[in-house]
Amino acid sequence: MSFHQAVYSEDIIFNRGGPGRCGVRLPDWKVEEDLVPPKLQRKELGLPELSEPEVVRHYTRLSQMNYGVDIGTYPLGSCTMKYNPKLCDWAASQPGSANTHPYQDPSTVQGNLQIMYELQSMLAEVGGVDEVTLQPAAGAHGEFTGLLLSRAYHKANGEEHRNEVILPDTAHGTNPASVTTTGYHIIETKSAEDGTVDLDALSSALSDKTACFMLTNPNTLGIYEHNVVEIAKMCHEAGSILYYDGANLNAVMGRSKPGDMGYDIVHYNLHKTFATPHGGGGPGAGPIGVKKHIAPFLPKPVIARKGDEYVLDYDRPQSIGKIGGFYGNFAVLVRAWTFMKVMGGDGLKEASEMAVLNSNYMKEKLVEHYPMPHKRLRKHEFVLSGSNMKEKGASTKDVAKMLLDAGLHAPTIYFPLLVDEALMIEPCENETKEELDAYIARMIEITKASEEELHNAPVNSKVGRVDEVKAARDMVLCWRASGKCESK
Repeated sequence: MSFHQAVYSEDIIFNRGGPGRCGVRLPDWKVEEDLVPPKLQRKELGLPELSEPEVVRHYTRLSQMNYGVDIGTYPLGSCTMKYNPKLCDWAASQPGSANTHPYQDPSTVQGNLQIMYELQSMLAEVGGVDEVTLQPAAGAHGEFTGLLLSRAYHKANGEEHRNEVILPDTAHGTNPASVTTTGYHIIETKSAEDGTVDLDALSSALSDKTACFMLTNPNTLGIYEHNVVEIAKMCHEAGSILYYDGANLNAVMGRSKPGDMGYDIVHYNLHKTFATPHGGGGPGAGPIGVKKHIAPFLPKPVIARKGDEYVLDYDRPQSIGKIGGFYGNFAVLVRAWTFMKVMGGDGLKEASEMAVLNSNYMKEKLVEHYPMPHKRLRKHEFVLSGSNMKEKGASTKDVAKMLLDAGLHAPTIYFPLLVDEALMIEPCENETKEELDAYIARMIEITKASEEELHNAPVNSKVGRVDEVKAARDMVLCWRASGKCESK
């Protein structure tokens, strides 16, 4: 155990302090004890008495133990953990953004509505669609909304019997959960040998029960679906909707538009593609764009413009209704609007080009050291295999642990499932060559490590290797005032 692990573990923190220590002295409140439930009285809580420096140091050190895009490379494949410009945070913190309330009369928040209207328009242009809703509060929430739109469309056409959604085995991780949540049945298709959609398998899966085919392009292997126009034709001839999961839009924005590929519904992740905060349970935003034949069913209200005024358009008789509180996660929408305004169309195109360049640069440097199935040009991400580590009695997990020892964040591992011992790497466009070279060098070094080194890692991190089996079986669900965590 390192010095930091020993001195600043939870047990030690609860043993620090002493009687009478405090950061600030509050007035002596005259509150009768019987008005406060016994469990909430200080004498029952067992909290340590600490000075202000002790408390500040404790929480500051906890923040230093965390890792984020402001610390270093964060190459989580399929997640697009790109840098969040501080200018966007500044815009979201301005009084007009932060201090307005959604219950205000629209006439008093015209600037806010203008931002949302312009963001809808910009997203529609990027996606090649006709209308956009900003309501979905997260990526999976956007998927859920898109599937509800699919259901509403089929119902309006008298085809409520369509209750199946086709997913390729390269589907984005949240797709199966979204399909199940909306009550659809999942039909999975296997990929062809080159890692793209097998057209014969898709043809066999399509039927008069098919409501939707959810397809990420490029797919989760980072491979562009070159048959996408044919796929769209097959889906439409079968009466199915083609849904674009925007998890990998960062690879093609400004270069090609999902709507032009034949997609009917296009999903965006503002917290991936458009540089807003990502992870930690929020914030997020998952707008949905649609072609004209789906537009009547969009959640209401949609931000519209009538003359010189921006309004909340509730006149949507076929709408699926509201799918979230108010009109969207406004602070995230402001950040995305700012990012797109600053970048412009050429900037978005350059960002996708750099993301693809960085990905292929890393791939070419690493492919000689780690096996890579489906060897063809990749887009913004690529998937290696740690299967060669089995010769040392190690695995992909051990590679990830050794990356932590170098102060680097591990890539996504063991996903997608069709790659044995998967290492899924997405460097994003904002990483410099020096950062990429350092990551590459460490991954190559790891292939030369001994079995003992691989199994012992990490040894330099604040927390060592945890017992993952115990963590899964003996979950800590609550905190106890004794200072010790108890499982239940």
